[in-house]
Amino acid sequence: MIDTHAHLQMPEFSDDLPSVLDNAEAAGIEYITVVGFDVDSSKRAIAMSEQSAKLLAAVGIHPHDASTASESAIEELRRLARHPKVVAIGETGFDFYRNLSPPEEQREAFDAHLSLAEELGLPVIIHDRDAHEDSAHILSEHAGRLVGGVMHCFSGDARLAEQALEWGFFVSVAGPLTYPNAGGLRSVVEQIPIERLVLETDAPYLTPQPKRGKRNEPAFVRYVAQELARLKGLSLDDVERITSLNAKQLFGLPMGENGEVVVYPIRDSLYINVTGACTNECTFCTRFKSPYIKGHNLTLKRDPSADDIIGAVGQRRERSYKEVVFCGLGEPFLRLDVIKQVARLLKERGCKVRVNTNGQANLIHGRNVVPELAGLVDSVSVSLNSSTAEKYFDLCRPKFGPWTFSSILEFIRECKKHIPEVSVTALDIDPDELEACSKLAREELGVGFRERHYNEVG
Repeated sequence: MIDTHAHLQMPEFSDDLPSVLDNAEAAGIEYITVVGFDVDSSKRAIAMSEQSAKLLAAVGIHPHDASTASESAIEELRRLARHPKVVAIGETGFDFYRNLSPPEEQREAFDAHLSLAEELGLPVIIHDRDAHEDSAHILSEHAGRLVGGVMHCFSGDARLAEQALEWGFFVSVAGPLTYPNAGGLRSVVEQIPIERLVLETDAPYLTPQPKRGKRNEPAFVRYVAQELARLKGLSLDDVERITSLNAKQLFGLPMGENGEVVVYPIRDSLYINVTGACTNECTFCTRFKSPYIKGHNLTLKRDPSADDIIGAVGQRRERSYKEVVFCGLGEPFLRLDVIKQVARLLKERGCKVRVNTNGQANLIHGRNVVPELAGLVDSVSVSLNSSTAEKYFDLCRPKFGPWTFSSILEFIRECKKHIPEVSVTALDIDPDELEACSKLAREELGVGFRERHYNEVG
C-alpha cells in the first residue's frame, strides 16, 4: 500500500520515528509521502526523504499559514520542488472551517501554488475544508494546465467528486471513512471508481476508528483500505493493488507490473487473459484508454498458449476461487480451441468456468460453436449494451457489420440450450437503453441481466 499523505516531520514522531517506519514496513507500506505545510516543514520532509527510499516529499504552505506565502516563500518552494524526491506541490487550498488566515490570503496562496505546479509539471495536493464551491472555482480555472492532483482527505459531495474526476484528479480517503457518522462520505465514495481513489492517513491526525484515541501513523492506512474494500465489494488485495497503482500514477512513480499477465485475481474469482484482440471497437472500451484492469496490466506481447495458461492457473490454486473466468481485454472466443482445452482441465479439477464474451463466437468461426462448450463452460455472460441492431452497430462498431446483433441474439438462445447459466450485461450509459436491454434479456431471451457501471471495469 501507499500512504499518500502523512506529516512525519511533526513533533509527534520525534521520539519514535524509526519504530513508526518499522511498523509501516511490517504493514506492507511501499511508500509514504511526507507532506509539507510551510517552508520549514517542507525542508524537513525533503531531508527525511533523503534518509529512506520509502519516503517521498511534497512541498507547500497550508491554508492555515497562507499569510506566510510571500513571494520569497513561493520562490523557496520553487527551489525545493526541484529536489528529485519531491513528487507534488502542497498541501494547499482553502480552510474556511478555522479561517486561521484571511480568505483572500488563502486565495492568493492557493493560486500561487497552482501556478507553481503548472510551471514545474507536478501534481498538486488540495486541502479543502468547508470551501467546496470556492475550491471548485479556482481549480476549474487551472485544471486544464495542471498535470494532475489529489483531493486530500476528501470531505465534499458527489458533485465535487465528479468535478475532481473531470479535472483528472484522484480522490483520497483517510480515517474518516471508517467513522460511524460518516455515512454521507461513504455514499459519495461508493460512487467514485476505485481507479480514481488513493489512500492516506494524514498522520498524526484522523486516526481510523479501530485505533481512535491513539496517534495516527502510516501503518494504520490498512484500516482505511479494509473499509474501502467493504464498500466496493472487493478483496483487501484488490484495494491494495489498485490504490497503489493509482498513487504511482498520481506521483509519477515506476508502475512495476509490465504486462504479460496471463491470470489475475479480482475479488474471489480468477480471470484468464486470453487475448488482447477483439472483433468490436466499442466507443467506451477501456483498452483504448489504458491496459490496466483493477490494477493488473493486461498488455500481451503474444497470446498465451493453453500450456501457458494451465501453468499460470496451477500456480494460483484455482480451486480456492469461486470461479475461473475467461476474459481479458479482448474477445475470448477468438481463442476457442484454447478455451476448450483449458476448460476441460479446469472441470476435471472441479472448477466452475465462466466466459465473458461479446457473443460473436459463431460469426468468428462460421459455425454454431455452442454445443462444443457443453460440459466445459458453466456460465456465459454476453456484453450486449444495446437493444437494437442499429444502436449496437453505432456503439460497438463490430467488424461483421450491421447484422452482428441478430447473430448475438441467436448465440444467446443457443447458449440457453447447452450452458447452465446465461446472462446479458449492459452499461448504465443511457437509463432508457439500460431498461430496454433488461427487458430484452429477461422477457424475450429468458436469460439473466446485470447492469455494469461505465468506467468501472472488472
